Amino acid sequence: MNTREHGASGAEPTPISGAAPRDDDDGATEGTSGSPFGERVPRKEDARLLTGRGRFVADVRLDGMLHLAFVRSAVAHARITGVDRTEAEAVEGVVAVAAGGDDDFAELALVATSALPSHIETPQPALAADKVRFQGEAVAAIVAADRYLAEDAAELVRVDYEELAVHVDPTAVGDGPVLDPIHETAPDNVLIGRVFDAGEVDDALARAELVLERTYRTNRHAGVPLEGRGAVAEWDPATSTLTLHVTSQTPHLHRGAMARALGLADHQLRLVVGDVGGGFGVKAPLYPEYLVVAQLARRLERPIAWIEDRVEHLQAAAHARDHHYLVRAGFDADGRLQVLDAVLHANVGAYSGHPWTAGLEPLMAGGLLTGPYKLEHYRCDVRGVATNTGVAGPYRGVARPATVFVMDRLLDDAAMALAVDPVEIRRRNLVGPDDLPYTAPTRLVHDSRTYIECLDRAAEKVDYDAFRAEQQRALAEGRYVGIGFACYNELTGLGQKASAGPRLPFRTGHECVTVRLDPSGHVQVLGGTTSQGQGLETTLAQVVAAELGVGLDTISVEMGDTGRIQYGLGAFASRQGVIGSGAATVAARAVADKILTIAAHLLEAEPGWLSIDDGFIHTADAPAVGVTVADVCTAAFLEPHRLPPGVEPGLEATRFYDPITGTFAAGAQVAVVEVDVETGMIELHRLVVVEDTGRMINPMIVEGQIEGAVAQGIGGTLYEHLIYDDRGQLLTSSLMDYLLPSSTDIPPIEVGHVADPADNLNGVRGVGEGGTLGPYAAIANAVCDALSPLGVTIDALPLSPSRVRAAIRTATP
Repeated sequence: MNTREHGASGAEPTPISGAAPRDDDDGATEGTSGSPFGERVPRKEDARLLTGRGRFVADVRLDGMLHLAFVRSAVAHARITGVDRTEAEAVEGVVAVAAGGDDDFAELALVATSALPSHIETPQPALAADKVRFQGEAVAAIVAADRYLAEDAAELVRVDYEELAVHVDPTAVGDGPVLDPIHETAPDNVLIGRVFDAGEVDDALARAELVLERTYRTNRHAGVPLEGRGAVAEWDPATSTLTLHVTSQTPHLHRGAMARALGLADHQLRLVVGDVGGGFGVKAPLYPEYLVVAQLARRLERPIAWIEDRVEHLQAAAHARDHHYLVRAGFDADGRLQVLDAVLHANVGAYSGHPWTAGLEPLMAGGLLTGPYKLEHYRCDVRGVATNTGVAGPYRGVARPATVFVMDRLLDDAAMALAVDPVEIRRRNLVGPDDLPYTAPTRLVHDSRTYIECLDRAAEKVDYDAFRAEQQRALAEGRYVGIGFACYNELTGLGQKASAGPRLPFRTGHECVTVRLDPSGHVQVLGGTTSQGQGLETTLAQVVAAELGVGLDTISVEMGDTGRIQYGLGAFASRQGVIGSGAATVAARAVADKILTIAAHLLEAEPGWLSIDDGFIHTADAPAVGVTVADVCTAAFLEPHRLPPGVEPGLEATRFYDPITGTFAAGAQVAVVEVDVETGMIELHRLVVVEDTGRMINPMIVEGQIEGAVAQGIGGTLYEHLIYDDRGQLLTSSLMDYLLPSSTDIPPIEVGHVADPADNLNGVRGVGEGGTLGPYAAIANAVCDALSPLGVTIDALPLSPSRVRAAIRTATP
C-alpha cells in the first residue's frame, strides 16, 4: 500500500460514455477533468516520423532480397497473341521472368463477388494471359538482383497484341451488345445496375412549379497518396508460411482473400503493415500485383520487393469520381424540392475491383444522392459501366463529392430561377431537428439534427451579408467575386445493419482491440484498425488512458500485423473513430474492472469505492492512500497468492465492438472566389467549413483530418484529372500532367465545430471524409455566382482555366 500527497493525483476521471457539453465559442469538445479524452494531445507517432525513424514498406530490407518490375500493356484493349521473354531472361542478374501463361499463374486471379443479382463477376488475373483490358495492366513480371536491372529487362520483353475496339465513354451504352465487349459475360459493358424508386416521380414532375433538367459530370481522379503501393514477400519453406509487408488499409481482409487465391490457410499468410504514407481509400482494394509478388517469392524461395513508381500508380491504382448524371428536379414556388429523377453512368474501369466491386460508386451515389435534403419522390437509375480504363475503387468520400455537387448545383440554379436566396433555399430543404427521425427515400434513417445549424454557423463565419455588399462594390470595379455553399452529410461508423459495400460476402460493422498490461504496468493496445497517417496511435491511446486512468506515456499502440492481432476490418468509411474507439473502450473497461477487483482485494475495499488517477488507485475519502497500477500488475503476474479467490493471473482483454447502425455527420462549406475573366483563372480566397463531429477525442487531429480532406476536395475541383484519349491512352500519367494542388493553392481553411454527441458508445462521429464532400459544389457555385452577370453556368469538373474561358465565351447574359 502506498501513500502520496493529497491532491497530487488530480481529479477523479469522468466516464467517457456520457454526452459532453458544447463549447459556446466553437463547439469543440473539451477534455473532461483528469481525462485525456477531448484534449489536444500531441501525436505520439510524430517523434518517430519527423526524425526519419518511420518504417514504411520501402524501408524493409531482407537478406537475399530480389526486386520486381512489371511489364505493362501499352494498349488498352487487345488479345495477347505472344509473349517473348528470351532476351530478358538472358540478362545477367535476372532471376526469373513470369507471364500469365505460366503454370503457377494460369488460374491466379481476384474475383470480386456480390449478392446483388445484377452484378457481373469479372476475374482479374494476376498477370494477363489472353487479353488486356486497360493500358498499364500487368502482363509479365521480371525478378532481378536490383530494380534497375529488372526495369531494363522489362523493356526487352516483347508482347504481341491483336487490338480490339476500345471503350472509354461510360454513356455509350444502349440496350444491346457492343462491339468487342470488355468481358464476354457483360456484352453491353454494364457490370451492375439498380433503380432506386420512391413515391410518384412522374406525377410529381407534372405538378412541379419549376422543373430543371441538367447534365452533370465529375472528373476522373484518384487519391495519389505521398507513398504509393508496395509489397515485400518472404516465403518460409520450412513452415510453408508467407509473410507480406504491404501498404494496406485492410490487412485482415486482404490476408483472407490472398490466402484463398494462393491456396493457403489464413494462418499461413501473415500481413504486416508498418507506417503508411497516406491511404485515402486507394490502399483498401486488393491488387493483383500483390499476388504476383507473393507467388514469385514462393516459387523462388527468396524475398521479393516491389515498390511502384508514380506512372504505375496513376495507371493501375484505384481511380474514382468519373460520374455522368442526367437529372430532372421539380420544385414548388417557394423553392422546396419535390421530386428528383436521375440517371447515373459511373465509369468503373476495366474490372469489378476486389473486394468492393463495380457497385461501390454507383450504388453509393444512388443511395445517398439526396444527402441532407428532404425529398418525397425519388428515382435514380444507376449503372456501373466497364471501360478500357484503370479499375475504379474507393477514394475518400466515395461518390458523395459528386452527389453533393449535383444537389447543391441544382439548389443554386433553382434559387436563381425562383429569386430565392441560396442560403434560404437550403434552410427550406434541409432536414431539421423537428423532422427527426427522418427516413430518406432510400430508407436511410437520419440521426443528425444539426444540418441547419452547420449552415447558419458557416454563413455567420463568412459574414454572408457583408460579403454581398462587398461583391457589388467589386463588380463596380470590374472584379468578379462570388460565394458558394454546399451542405452534406457523411454516413460514418457503419455497423452491421448499414454495412459498407454492395451486398459483399462480409459485413463491415465490427472492430477488435486487445488491451494488455505487462508486469511493469505498461499498457499494450493491439488494434484491428490501421493507421494511414491520421494519428490513430494517439487517439486510441487517449481512449484507453481515459478508461484505465494511466498516463499516455505508459501506453503503446500496435496495428496492422495479422500475426499479432486477432482480427480487424481496418480503415475505410470513416469508421475508426467510431468503431475502433468503441472496441478500445470496451476492452479497456474490462481490464479496468479487473484492476479494480484486484486492487479492492489488496486494499480490503469494494471495487465500486475505487478510482484510478494517473496510475494510482484509491478511495474517494482517502485519496493519498492506495496502490499503483504497477502494484496490481505485480500481483496479477508474479504474486498469484495475493489475487482474490477465483481471479486468474494476467491483465488482458480482447473485445469486439459493433455500433449496429451508423451515424451521420453533418457539414456545410462556403467558398469565396475571384475569377479572372480574361484567363479563366480562379483564386480561392476563403474556404469555411463547419462540421458536426460529435464528441472529439482529439480536436487537433480532427481539424487536421478536416483540413486535409478539404485540400483533396479542392484538388479534385480545380486541378486533378485522369484524361484518356479515344484509344484508351492515359494522357496524364505523370505529375507533370496530372496536377496536384500545392501549398500555395490551398487557402487557410477556417474550421468550426458543432459537437452534438452521436448515439454510440463514445458519442463520436467519423470525420475522415466529410471535408472532401463540399469543395466541388461550394467552389463551382461560387464561380457561377461570380460570373452570374455574364450568364455563366458550369456543370462539369474540373474548373480548369480553359473550361471557365469556354463557358464565358458561350454564355448568354
